[in-house]
Parts: sequence; structure tokens; C-alpha cells
Amino acid sequence: MPPTLELRAKQSLALTPRLQQSVRLLQLSSLEFQQELRNALDTNPFLEYDESQTEDNALGADNGSSMTDSTLSTATDTTSEAPLSTETGMESEASADTSSRDDNVSEFSSDPFGRGASRNNGDGEGSDPADWVRIEPSLHETLHDALRLYQLNERDRAVAQLIIEALDDDGYLRQELSELAAVVEIEPAIGEDELSIALKLVQSLDKPGVGARNLSECLTLQLDALDAEIPGREVAREIVAHHLERLARREQAELQKKIGCSADELRIACALVRRLDPKPGENYGQSEDNYVVPDVIVRQVKKSWVVTINPAVLPRARIHRMYAELFAQSAGASRSPLAQQLQEARWLIRNAQQRFTTIQRVAECIVSHQKAFFDYGEIALKPLVLRDVADELGLHESTISRATGNKYMATPRGIFEFKHFFPRELSTESGGTCSAAAVRALLKEMIAKENTRDPLSDVSLAKMLADQGVIVARRTVAKYRHLMKVPPAELRRQA
Repeated sequence: MPPTLELRAKQSLALTPRLQQSVRLLQLSSLEFQQELRNALDTNPFLEYDESQTEDNALGADNGSSMTDSTLSTATDTTSEAPLSTETGMESEASADTSSRDDNVSEFSSDPFGRGASRNNGDGEGSDPADWVRIEPSLHETLHDALRLYQLNERDRAVAQLIIEALDDDGYLRQELSELAAVVEIEPAIGEDELSIALKLVQSLDKPGVGARNLSECLTLQLDALDAEIPGREVAREIVAHHLERLARREQAELQKKIGCSADELRIACALVRRLDPKPGENYGQSEDNYVVPDVIVRQVKKSWVVTINPAVLPRARIHRMYAELFAQSAGASRSPLAQQLQEARWLIRNAQQRFTTIQRVAECIVSHQKAFFDYGEIALKPLVLRDVADELGLHESTISRATGNKYMATPRGIFEFKHFFPRELSTESGGTCSAAAVRALLKEMIAKENTRDPLSDVSLAKMLADQGVIVARRTVAKYRHLMKVPPAELRRQA
């Protein structure tokens, strides 16, 4: 067949660059969004950061007033926006191109770290809530501080510091001593004997078990630190040295035969081993942040639950008016590469505003559905799926998924991720439904009240739930117990 030319008509849906940016901003966490806007402020000449703090925003944060009404309303120009798309939850692209007066757009509330979120109450100017967070010293900081108490020469101290820096966050030394010897250049070269001596020193600096090279050594160090008169200590040392796998498989008869001890001695030794810490380094403060910044705040006002945007996650940004006016007056402005940057600045301002509006709408819908949770706690959490919220708000389910991912809600009962309020549904004996979170709350309450000498098995817990009308299988109870990080009944038993 000879080559031919053929013309076909084809329709397809594609997201415009502005909608792509809007979707991407919505799925970012609060910290990622702040970083995104900071990058835009650094690279786009038509954006500027407004460091001033208005009294209205401070009062709004203190009184729990709606931040979208008092703050975000100033982020739009005099041109009205088109209604939200019911399919994507974002503004119509057509309305973006009709607006030409965005130069005076935009203020987003307070300092990105929340220093202007509320008025000074005598705690000092620019008080940051994070300053009140207690920061525990990390494993490496603790060991370095303890090492300073020893009178060592420069070489010995350097070798000990090398060992400390090589420890993992859980306290283990997983690097071979021969590999560590080649890390630093010291004359004469460091030998493995020196490293072994330094390792013994590091293992004695703080909690027993830190600096171990494997689990057996970690548990042995902890047992060696115990009083020699403690019952079962010697049998426990034999178990951790040679029979950890048998202990994990609960081969009690085989253990008793290999060690040559009585059943009571073995039971006491096994209980002693289970009380040891397999990861002693995790008891120290971690280097990463141990707190999150909530996206919304839920407060009770006159017996009603009110949702407000957290002012600490609303960085203040606006169009640089003078630059925009000078650019508009220049010849050939519409053909300049700067025209694209000005349009991108307008898109960013509007998409950021839409991001907060969507998050607040979703949060208000969640609070409306889960009002019983805020009144009575975890046990009153109702089943909820993304489609329920999507249908109520007239948005697409994927938009709700983006608006709830990596977003947090500060409530009087604590800080929760949005996803926490979407537990799956379980049926009850009466034909009704309850949430999986409510079942976990019931299990937690039952386990808290159990007899520690005769703890409840998964079968017993399933029967107790059935007595309350909640029918779940034993393996479901085991799964929920594992999610709550509760050990099985054998490990909860206390002598």
C-alpha cells in the first residue's frame, strides 16, 4: 500500500497549567506548601512577602473567627470569580483569563511560623509555640556529653567519638570495626584493638545495650547490668546468647531440654528477657521534629463546633504592585517573558486561596458528620467514606482525597490527621453499623481493665465484643490489637 495522509478529529480532556498547579498545591502538606510559596517568592519578581501583622488577624486567631472570611477575603481582587467546578473543586480556567486587576491581590495571614498568630500575652515578642516544646537530647548528644566526663587523651577521645557517630538511631553499631578504622586518618593508624576498647567504653556511657552489634549482645549487656541475685538471670543469659530463635518460636519444651532447667526457672527467665529493651536507642530524643502544625483548628463556641484555618499555615504573600504597574506600562509587555511570570504569580495567589477554602469546606463537613466524636470521644466515631463528603460538597472524590492527605486538625481531644475521621464500617448484631475506630476504642478499654495475671486472649475479646452486639472475627481482633501496638495475652501476663 502506498503511503497516504489521513486527517482525524479527536477529543480529549487535559488539565491546563493553572489547574495542574491547583491540584498539586491542594495535595501538599502545610510545611510543603510553605516551602513551595517561599520558592516562588525567591524566584518570581512579581511576588513579595508582607511581613506586617494586622491586629485584625491577631484578634481573629484569638477569638476563633473564620480566617477565610477575615483574611482570605482580602486575597481576591474586585473582579468576581466563577463558581467552583463540581468535578475538580477548582476555579474555572476561563474566569482566570478574564481578570486583569490582580495587581493589588492578596494578603495571606500571619508569619509562616505563627509568631504573629496571636497577641503577646507576656511571653515575649515573637513567641513561637514550638519554643515551648520540650526537646529531648538525641542518642549521640547524650553519649558525647557523657564522654566529656572522662579524662582521655586526644587520640582515645577521637576514637570513642568515631564509635558514637557510627551508631544507628536505635543504638546499634552495624558497621564492622575494620571499616571504621579506615574512616579517619590518624597516625599511627587505628587498630581494631583500640576500636574494641573504645566500643567497651561507649557501651558503658549510658543505658546498657547501647553500642551492641547485634540483638544477642544488646540483651546480654542489659542482663549483665542487672543484680546477680535477680532470679532467672543466668538462664536468661543462656537464652539470649544461644536460643533467641527458639524463644521467638515459643519452643518451651525444647528450651528446657537444651538449657537443663526446670519449667519454673524457664518461665521466670523468659519473663525477664521479655522485659528487656531490644532497641535502647529509641528511648532518646529524635533529631526530626516531634510535632506537626495543624491545618485547621476546631473549637466549641456556644455548643457548636467551629472550624477555622490555622493562621500559622497561611504565609503572607501578594503581587508586587509597583513592579506590576511598571511592567504594564512598558512597550511590548504582552510578548515579554515576564508576562508569564506575572500570570504565574496571579495563578499562585488564587490557587493558594482556593486550597485553603477547599480544606476548610472539607474540615467543616467532617466535623458535621463526626460531631459525636467531639462530644464523646473515640468510641462515638461513625463510619465515613470519601464519597460521602464528595457528594455533600459537590466535589470529585479525588479532590477530597487530596484535601485530606497529610492534613491535620487540632481539636480539644488532640491533633488528628483528616484520614482519622474516615474509619471503615462494621456491622452489628442488631443490623446497624459501627466504625472500626469505635471497635478499637472498645478493645483498648477492655484490655485496660483486664486482670494482668490472666490477660484476655483474642478469642475472649471477640466474645466480649459479641456480647455488646459487635460481631468481629478473632483475626480481626488480632489485627486491631496489632495496630494499637498491644502485645498478645502471653506477653501481657505479669507474674
